[in-house]
Amino acid sequence: MSIGEKVNTRLGAIKTVIYGRTAMILLGFLAQLIMLALGYILLRNYSYLFYFLFLSISAVAVVYIFNAPDNPDTKLSWMLPIAIFPVFGAIFYVTIVIQPGTKVLYNRLMYQAEHTKKYVLPRADTRDRLRTESPHMGQLAHYLENCDNSPVYDNTQVKYYALGDSQFVDMVEELKKAEKYIFMEFFIVAGGRMLGAILDILLEKARQGVEVRFMYDGTNVLWNLPNDFPQMLEDEGIRCKMFAPIKPIFSPHYNNRDHRKILVVDGRVAFTGGINLADEYINEKERFGHWKDVGIMVRGDAVERFTYMFLEMWNESEREPDTREKYKLPSDASVSSDGYAIPYSVCPLGPERVGERVYLEIINTAHTYVHIMTPYLILDYQMLMALIYAAKRGVEIVIIMPHIPDKKYAFVLAKTYYNQLLESGVKIYEYEPGFVHAKVFVSDDVKAVVGTVNLDYRSLYHHFECGLILYRNSEIAVIEKDVQDTLKKCMEMNTEDYKKMKLIDRALGRLMRIVAPLM
Repeated sequence: MSIGEKVNTRLGAIKTVIYGRTAMILLGFLAQLIMLALGYILLRNYSYLFYFLFLSISAVAVVYIFNAPDNPDTKLSWMLPIAIFPVFGAIFYVTIVIQPGTKVLYNRLMYQAEHTKKYVLPRADTRDRLRTESPHMGQLAHYLENCDNSPVYDNTQVKYYALGDSQFVDMVEELKKAEKYIFMEFFIVAGGRMLGAILDILLEKARQGVEVRFMYDGTNVLWNLPNDFPQMLEDEGIRCKMFAPIKPIFSPHYNNRDHRKILVVDGRVAFTGGINLADEYINEKERFGHWKDVGIMVRGDAVERFTYMFLEMWNESEREPDTREKYKLPSDASVSSDGYAIPYSVCPLGPERVGERVYLEIINTAHTYVHIMTPYLILDYQMLMALIYAAKRGVEIVIIMPHIPDKKYAFVLAKTYYNQLLESGVKIYEYEPGFVHAKVFVSDDVKAVVGTVNLDYRSLYHHFECGLILYRNSEIAVIEKDVQDTLKKCMEMNTEDYKKMKLIDRALGRLMRIVAPLM
């Protein structure tokens, strides 16, 4: 029996254990919430002194929130529970926000990022050449280089995949070619044909002496993988770890998930995009109709940044000597330049909102069109106004959404934005065959972004993400063609569609919009 078959068999056998662990974790969270509420009630009734203390905490929390450098929508969402429950709401805010674990994680990641600067050096000549061709893109490159240590690269070629089905074929072929190392980092990992095929290759490569590292987000233990999955792979010679394993303890750290999808082989090729390691992403299993997802393969110099993105996240929890020097590869002169490429990462713990900045830059500098594919549409005020203003100044804004949603609450919430966008001239389409999981921006035939960043608060404010910006690359035409081909399978939305929704769904969407920044 292959390792893939063993893992899939094991996953089936322990399904009830996984759900049992999930129940225990949820009960742990509930118990802490009940204890917090009971503590408040008992102490409030015990003495006016305690009640005065709690009200003082509320006042301090309000002043702190008002002056915090956060998104205004987030501030308002926190103000609501404090206004309705003036004592308990403030205590809950303090309990969630003031957590040393999050600050420790951020400091570790910043240390890793600073260390990476020894190996990922600025490319001033390439950046200056880009600035000459396009001042706006040159300024974006300058921002990403300074705030994300993400240089702009030439000597890079890419291949776009309009479906996960086709990307999976090339992922398998590239994994089979590995001679030095394989780095894999994914948000969702679930048993099935896709995972089984990849694990079999990883085991074969590990036996050949190839260094294999496999990292995935800790939320998978709630429903997809056993808690000892890392040990299962370690026993086979594959280094494996979970990012932020879920434990029944309140922490804002659990809201900051590793949503990235990165595969690097030997520093010569990298993959990213929306495709996770689960069968629905390659339409091997149907969950929400046809699964429309996209990805991109990178060859050449820009692979360097994806290599070190992975190592930064991996090394965050390591206490071993730095070995990054051996992954530093010389510039690949065999790969000719095809425009410019900027791989970038998104860290939710610092002051910069890189994912949103990239999207806003594309919207605000567009001349003719911006075409977008996204599974979720939960917008902050800044993004909403940017889309509306672009449409009103004559830019064609097209947004492709799923018609069959994976999350009902996210879908009804997204619908609350439809009419305001439609009335301003934004065009919204829903993909009739099923679910769109793609994260794509393409503009004016010269700019495009493919990555993991959704148009919602989770991606723009809470998750670790990554993406690839392309400028004047020949594959941009392929991306735009995919958008046009996808539109042929879509139904166009109008303002009357919202009125046809069930009243309860409309009410739920409006209510959820109040707390959307915290979701």
